[in-house]
Amino acid sequence: MPTIRRVFSFLFAVFLLSIITCRASALSTSATSSILLDAGSGRVLYEHNADKQMLIASTTKIMTALVAIENGELDQVVTVKRAYTLAEGSSMYLKEGETLTLETLLYGLMLCSGNDAALAVADAVGGNDFIKMMNDKAEELGMTSTSFANPNGLDDEKHYSTARDMALLAAAAMKNQTFVRIASTKSISIGGRLMSNHNKLLNMIDGCLGLKTGYTKAAGRTLVSCVQRHGQMLVAVTLQDGNDWADHAALYDYGFSTYPASTQVLAGEHMGVVSVSGGTRPRVPLLAADTFSYPLAQGEKLRTETDFPEEVSAPVYAGTPLGEIRFYLGEQEVGCVELVCGQDVELDFPEPVSFLHRIFSFLP
Repeated sequence: MPTIRRVFSFLFAVFLLSIITCRASALSTSATSSILLDAGSGRVLYEHNADKQMLIASTTKIMTALVAIENGELDQVVTVKRAYTLAEGSSMYLKEGETLTLETLLYGLMLCSGNDAALAVADAVGGNDFIKMMNDKAEELGMTSTSFANPNGLDDEKHYSTARDMALLAAAAMKNQTFVRIASTKSISIGGRLMSNHNKLLNMIDGCLGLKTGYTKAAGRTLVSCVQRHGQMLVAVTLQDGNDWADHAALYDYGFSTYPASTQVLAGEHMGVVSVSGGTRPRVPLLAADTFSYPLAQGEKLRTETDFPEEVSAPVYAGTPLGEIRFYLGEQEVGCVELVCGQDVELDFPEPVSFLHRIFSFLP
């Protein structure tokens, strides 16, 4: 009987794996390059030609906005120069001599995809150094296959990225609350203008937070988007995709259904006990410092390893790191959470010493 059970368990596991594999292979898009990323963990849930260097059109403006938000002031007043108004392509229709805040320009950049706004933002925040700032930020984020030559995404042989790099950028940008506020806005009246977001996914997909559309004749349709459901955030990127709205919807349906976030530990959760020598308490609880979740397909399970001392010496205080718990998917480490002391433990002075300690503790 035990043997039969083991065989059944093995066959069932193979069956589940085959379902997951079939679903992944059945998923496809019209894009030349695409990727679906779990933003919290960095796990890639789907990819196709994700490292192919390609033109990215106006999805460039994600980087333009992020660099501007991190380095500029939203209430900075910008006077429109004639050069901004001569920008090719999509526009927020700036007029020479008018004054707008940087915040208004950022809405024009992200909602209207204004190439004129991109020039104004770049000049106001970094001047001639702005493109270097963009490339420095790309390097900081690990976008190793990316090069920026302008702030708006117009075609240039030195201006390119990959689906994987753009997903990294999007995940980083969504950590900035100002960026999220602007990118997720469907329409706004600001600075004497009424602007509507070009991103149809905001109305099509439950939980969509934006990000950015793009198009040039050479680049084709490009789209970077982000959706959050039940605390899990996914990022999708498609480059050169004539059916991008539908493809992004399909990617999210697949991602959330196949790889739901699985909470492994909650912040403050009791993870063990550590003995304390020389203290007013013989032991202290060990608590998880953070919550950790990871996207797992059916049948997948994380392995854990904990590392903490059996005993510590007093005094020890709540919140002091005493160890860690590491999470593995197969042999790959996918996460680590600190384990911290759950309460204060003071030194346990012998009675005479304790008496003197109490007296002298009041002295300056």
